[in-house]
Parts: sequence; C-alpha cells; structure tokens
Amino acid sequence: MINGVIIVNKEPGFTSNDVVAKMRGIAGQRKVGHTGTLDPEATGVLPVCLGSGTKLCDMLTDRDKEYVAGLLLGVETDTQDVTGTVLKETETGKLTEDEVREAIFSFVGDYNQVPPMYSALKVNGKKLYELAREGIEIERKARPVKILDIEILEMNLPRVKMRVKCSKGTYIRTLCSDIGEKLGVGGTMESLNRTAVGSFAIEKAKKLGEIQEYKDSGRLSELVIPVEECFAELKLLHGDLPAEKLLRNGNPISPKDTCEKETYAEGEWVRVRLMDESFVGIYAYDGAKRKYMPVKFFLT
Repeated sequence: MINGVIIVNKEPGFTSNDVVAKMRGIAGQRKVGHTGTLDPEATGVLPVCLGSGTKLCDMLTDRDKEYVAGLLLGVETDTQDVTGTVLKETETGKLTEDEVREAIFSFVGDYNQVPPMYSALKVNGKKLYELAREGIEIERKARPVKILDIEILEMNLPRVKMRVKCSKGTYIRTLCSDIGEKLGVGGTMESLNRTAVGSFAIEKAKKLGEIQEYKDSGRLSELVIPVEECFAELKLLHGDLPAEKLLRNGNPISPKDTCEKETYAEGEWVRVRLMDESFVGIYAYDGAKRKYMPVKFFLT
C-alpha cells in the first residue's frame, strides 16, 4: 500500500471526489482522500492522501492557502462566480485603477466573511448548495478569516488578476463579490487557480494523466511525499529504548522518556521517532500532565 501524499494539479471539470476516484484506480487501493474541496471549474493544488497518509486529511485542511484569481467587476451572479446566473450588471466605466486597488487592499488582514449559499457547508445536516438549488436561502453567520496578502498581477478594468494568500475557510468567490460590493458595482470570480496549500506548491503538482504515466513506467513512488515530510518544520524528538513500548501503543511520554530530554511550550507540536528513526507521529506538550500527548499516530 502507498502511504503518503501526492500533489495533484486538478484540471477544470473534475470535482475533488472525481480526483480521489481516479487516484484510487491509479494507486490500486481504496484508502485515498483529499484535503480540501476545490470547485469543479477551479484548478490547481489538491493534495491527495494515500494509505496512512489519510490521517493527514483533517490536519492539512488547516493550512494557509494561496490562489491566483480573476475578478470581473460590474457583474453579480447567484454563485459569486461566472458559472452562475447573472443577477445584475452595472456600468464600471467611471472606476479608476486607484479606487480598485484601494478597495482590494482594504481586505488584507482580519475579515468577517459570510459563506456563500453555493458552498458545501452544512446546516441541519444539509449542504448549503443543495438548499440553494431548491431555491432556499438561509441566513449565514459571518465567520472570521484572514487575508494574509494580496498582490495585483494584472489590471485591465473591469478585470483584475490577483494573487491571494489566506487562512483556511476563506472563499475567494465571496472575496471577489465583497470587493465589487465595496466599489458599488458588484463583482464575481472569473477564474481560480490554487497555487499552494501550506508547503505544497503548484510547481510540484502533477495532472492526473502525468501521474498515470509515472504509474505505467513504475515510477509512482517518486511522486509520494512521506507523511513525516509534511511536518518538516516541527521540532524532532526521539523516544529512548525504555519508552519504545509506550510509543508503539500510542501512549503519552514524558520529557525524560526522550533522548533530548527537552520540554517545549504548552501545546507545541513536535515530531516523535523511535531510536531506529521510525516515525511515530505528532505529539503536543501538556504542561499540567508534564507529558507529550499524541495528536496523531502514524506508526505502522
């Protein structure tokens, strides 16, 4: 069984679940999952987890994201992108580039965003987009998100191409709509390419056809990122020999059970290995218990 992550460069027309189904066929295993939905017409980075790597799925969805988005001003749709029904069109001829830049950059920082009706968020067990397709619109509470950075790549009004770095849970469609609303002309998302999820960058992503070619030539393992590599930025601890049984059974350990004897900050995540360098999992220090508590266990 393949264990780890393969970075897929999703093409338009595929749902994220379509990608998972195709990756199951390529990898020849059922245990495959993705780390965060991309709209069917969106493209770009979709990390796909395989084998024990599927335990990463919920952890990787928390990573910051980077997108290149096309904003079309003067158009409002029911889906907040150009795949939807046009609700309103507004003349944009009086807009200046300085006004548009000011409006766009005003969203950098903390931002309360109302999720779109056409989204996979669930209310009372039903996805919002399912309600929207039935013509039902319900009130949604604004959620705090963070726009870490925006870079304007091209501006040819009423179109703007921009790079957006943001926290998890940010809807770029809604950002485009909110920018248009702030300018008084409305706006919709014309295109979306996800260029990074955490440290997973578009430069290392492969399209499904390319991944199949690697499989056919017996080189699929070259694309697999080991689970531990996804946490390379974390500090590393080794359990000593007496602690090996504790670690193999997914139990907490104390700093004295490690070769390094280090005590880190409350809640800080660390990587833990056995003495033979086998990766055990991610642990976090609990000051009250004076122990490292398991966050996610990966030892096979």
